[in-house]
Amino acid sequence: MQDKPVVGGQAVIEGVMMRGFGNMAMAVRQPNGEIAIEQQPLNSLTDKYPILKQPLLRGMVALGEALVYGMKALSNSAQLAGEEEEELSDREMLVTMFTSILLAIGLFIVLPTFIAKFLKSYTENLMLLNLLEGLIRLTFFVIYVAVISRVRDIQRVFEYHGAEHKTIHAYEAGVPLEVEYVRPFSTLHPRCGTSFLLIVMLVSMVVFSFMGWPDIWQRIGSRILLMPLIAGISYEIIRYAGRNAQSSLVSVLIVPGLLLQKLTTREPDGEQIEVAIKALQAVLPAAVSVEQEQEIEIIEGK
Repeated sequence: MQDKPVVGGQAVIEGVMMRGFGNMAMAVRQPNGEIAIEQQPLNSLTDKYPILKQPLLRGMVALGEALVYGMKALSNSAQLAGEEEEELSDREMLVTMFTSILLAIGLFIVLPTFIAKFLKSYTENLMLLNLLEGLIRLTFFVIYVAVISRVRDIQRVFEYHGAEHKTIHAYEAGVPLEVEYVRPFSTLHPRCGTSFLLIVMLVSMVVFSFMGWPDIWQRIGSRILLMPLIAGISYEIIRYAGRNAQSSLVSVLIVPGLLLQKLTTREPDGEQIEVAIKALQAVLPAAVSVEQEQEIEIIEGK
């Protein structure tokens, strides 16, 4: 991969959101077939408070901002795609985000921790108990992803997820951002949110294995309080993997995340790739866009 500024993205309703170069852009296919594009500057806390750019801290900030921007993008895309009549207010957005976080905590922290308490009658090895709890959490996560991947509407989003990955691969490889050049690339990417969540699960297994075995409420509380730290560690791992994807060691370590992405991505069609390209082009600086046009002329022999 060429040493280019990092660009990230997210699939939304009938579209793709891209983030990079201090901007965010979302492209959505509307019911009339046209592509609507929304752009806005990114005002990251790391720009206002440079200390937050330090390792671990930047991962915590990135996760929080990804949740905020991601929820807003989903809401706006649903409106542009004609699936919602009105955009969610800030208060409704906050309630939705808070509810989603509570559900995630309940399913992936509280429930696995509660189930794991019954394992103590089979072993007194505290490290093993914590690792088994982590395996239960990981199993819940994989089952959850597998179940939602079968929902038709979600499959459509996963196709745009594949288009997003293909387009970012093409950008990183330096090929022209045209459908025919983007299509051959993989729908899997080492720097993906799916892989990040899997790493969070694995890192939490390691961290929690050293936490002993206090009562259930202390275990639940400690797991919730340590999640920002675990997110920070996981962010550094996924960042390293994305920048060193050609390393033999990294190639082996990212395999589980790539396999899981087979559930969260689908092969997109040309129109979906076109939407992803429009989203990426909207965040690229003018100089990069000119460079891409020159590459097209060279490849096509103009």
